[in-house]
Amino acid sequence: MGKIKVAIIGVGNCASSLVQGIHKYVETPDDEPIPGVMHNRVGEYRIEDIEVVAAFDVDRNKVGKDLSQAIFTAPNNTIKFADVPYLGVPVERGMTHDGIGRYVSDLVVKSPHSTADISGILREREVDVVINYLPVGSEMATKWYVEQILDARCAMINCIPVFIARENYWRSRFEERGVPVIGDDIKSQVGATIVHRVLTRLMENRGAEIDNTYQLNFGGNTDFLNMLERERLVSKKISKTGSVTSQMDEEPEADTIHIGPSDHVPWLQDRKWCYIHIDGKVFGGAPVKMEVKLEVWDSPNSAGVVVDAIRCAKLALDHGQSGAVFAPSAYFMKSPPIQYTDAEAHEMVEAFIADPSVAGAQVKQRDGSR
Repeated sequence: MGKIKVAIIGVGNCASSLVQGIHKYVETPDDEPIPGVMHNRVGEYRIEDIEVVAAFDVDRNKVGKDLSQAIFTAPNNTIKFADVPYLGVPVERGMTHDGIGRYVSDLVVKSPHSTADISGILREREVDVVINYLPVGSEMATKWYVEQILDARCAMINCIPVFIARENYWRSRFEERGVPVIGDDIKSQVGATIVHRVLTRLMENRGAEIDNTYQLNFGGNTDFLNMLERERLVSKKISKTGSVTSQMDEEPEADTIHIGPSDHVPWLQDRKWCYIHIDGKVFGGAPVKMEVKLEVWDSPNSAGVVVDAIRCAKLALDHGQSGAVFAPSAYFMKSPPIQYTDAEAHEMVEAFIADPSVAGAQVKQRDGSR
């Protein structure tokens, strides 16, 4: 089936973990488990079939560097777990718009280069899948890039909480151009949102009542620094809160649930600490309380999920699917077009991998069922 040619928008920690992972798991036998991916082979595609052929950023310290160097350039501060050879892929100057937040402006200085011809590069390098790794709150920049992606007729994976795949307008635009989109807002492998969702669903399934819950997150990467600017945090809170409340049988009162980043702690680097608290009642009105602390390296925690999303996006391309790809979006993303339980979404994406054309049609028929 050949390579999956990928372009990355935003060469930050998430891009670093993804590129490292692509080069760490080369020639891994199909029967040797790889932590963080569903299968070593998805359809006919292995991890090593993913080839990054273009990358875009606005940071003067990254633009012009080979991608293999840029992923380890400050302010990137995630863990290094693999050596990456020289790739021959220069980081091109992207579009800024609202991509640099107030609290990040001292760390990220705009490159003096002119914005590259993004859609031209995507076409010239025959890119299959474009990954959006822009900072949280990059609403204008994301929509500008979406236009370039549509113009070049590429598939898109939207890893940030700017709503594209779940919005009718953008879904229809991708359908018109005949290309798929998976989104929005990537779930980590074992992250705060997925843990909170599963615990919430567990209590609902066991008949317990949830009275109050919170999820507080803090970390040391630029994502958390960016989210100190409350205006940039709106879509993130909507995405994370909606992802958890979708697992409840009844919509909770607004003042009984709080989910969102709380602070930036520089020495944590790309580590994230999460505290989850749930108050509820069981039989007889007896109280039950749950406290969870989760510690992760934030970017590697989502990179394996993106590896699977890339391969599912290419399967959708191969089978002529366009618009939102429902099953992978439901399993990989916090804010998909349709929310399902994680068990349902897992079954759906496995069915999609087994036969994308049949599974895609079946999932579309369920649109609006939840």
